[in-house]
Parts: sequence; C-alpha cells; structure tokens
Amino acid sequence: MEVEGKAAIVTGASRGVGQATALRLAKLGCSVLVNYSASADAAQKVAAEAEALGVKAIPFRANVSNNEDCVAMVAEATKAFGRLDILVNNAGTTRFIAHHDLDAVEDETWDEIMGVNLKGPFNCTRAARKALVESGSGEVVMTSSVAGLAGTGSSIPYCASKAALNNMTVTLARVMAPDVRVNAIAPGFIDGEWLAEGLGEAYEPIRKSYMSKAPLGRVATPDIVAHAIVSLITGPDLTTGHVIPVEGGALIG
Repeated sequence: MEVEGKAAIVTGASRGVGQATALRLAKLGCSVLVNYSASADAAQKVAAEAEALGVKAIPFRANVSNNEDCVAMVAEATKAFGRLDILVNNAGTTRFIAHHDLDAVEDETWDEIMGVNLKGPFNCTRAARKALVESGSGEVVMTSSVAGLAGTGSSIPYCASKAALNNMTVTLARVMAPDVRVNAIAPGFIDGEWLAEGLGEAYEPIRKSYMSKAPLGRVATPDIVAHAIVSLITGPDLTTGHVIPVEGGALIG
C-alpha cells in the first residue's frame, strides 16, 4: 500500500513505538492522528514533529478501553483528514507482577490490562471499520507481544491479553476481508523507557539475558518495531490474519 496522501490513527502515540510509528508514517506522506491518554504535551510535540514533515497531524485524547472515546476519535480523524486508511492499535498497558505471585493479581489488574490491550483494539477497529472499508485498501496493525506467544512477560494478565489479541487479529482479519487487512506485530524485549521504568534495577540484567538467548544477539528498539509495523502496511498486500514476531529470534533461541 502506498501511504502518501493517506491518513492514519496511531493509538498510544505520545512515546515509544507509537511515536516512532506516527513519525515514520508522516515521513512517507501520511497524515496522522496522534492518540494519547495522559501525556498531552508529549502528544502535541509528536504532532508538531509530524506536521514539520509536511503532513496534517493532530493530537487526540482518548481512553481506548472506552468505546465512546474511540468513536469520537475516528470521527475527529475523518473530519480532519477527510478519510481514514490506516489504524495502528498500539496503545497498551501492564503491571509488573512476578508470575508466581498469584495473590498480587487483583480484579482491577485484569480489568485495566484487558480493557486497554484487548477491548481497546476491538473498540478502535469497530469504530474505524466503515471508514477503512470506504478507503478501498484499509490497514489495521496491532502491536502485540511475544508474551502472547510464549507466556513470558511482565505479568500473567499481560501475557493473556496479548494471546487474546493475537487470536482476535485472526478473527478480525476474516471479518474485515476483503476490504481491510488485519495483522499484528509481536515484539520481544524493547530497549526503551517503558521497560526501563517498569523493571527498574532489573532492566539491564534482563536485557542482557534476552540478548544472550536471541540468535541475532540483539533486542528491538521502538524504531525497529515501528519499521516492522510500517513494512506490514506498505509491503505486499496478500498478508492478513498473521502475527509477525520481531524479537531477534528469541522464540527459537
């Protein structure tokens, strides 16, 4: 798909993978709505950087676990850009809870993680469906995780949410075909502030351990994951319903 002149929504785009994805799309001539839930200043900065690349860009606050917010976000994108061709469901959250500590997982943990990581992509995709179909070549990409493939990650609810997202990617690909392709990217360890904040002092030992187990000996960065997302969008248009790992081969290590 050629993205120049097209329009996209990128959720969770105020930092990390979402920020890198929004800017990669902008560099290719794609207008972008920069979604955020809390970091208004950061989202405004990303939108300004995108506009400096010669495209339209707007920040928009929405909690993706809230369906009304998602409907309003899609309406704002189509109003601002006159179309919607791409939806990147990148917004995500977690709690860092050791897997053996079952008692530390509370009901609100499940509700928050499943709400953002699973309901969020569903809400956004449902809200965007009409506009994506009307575009004639719609694209949906989920940011999943190897946690959903291997059952390893920040917490059991997080792993479960990503496994469910992988499954939903397949079912939505069937539902949205033939007008819209739906795929997912599954990063492994991402070298960046999100994991650094969550893991604290354990960050560097875990990063080194991951690198030692990955055949390619490297971990991902937000820009590498963004490159993978955009490559799915701009690459061959015969791929749908698939989850593509981006983890340096760690799954086979």
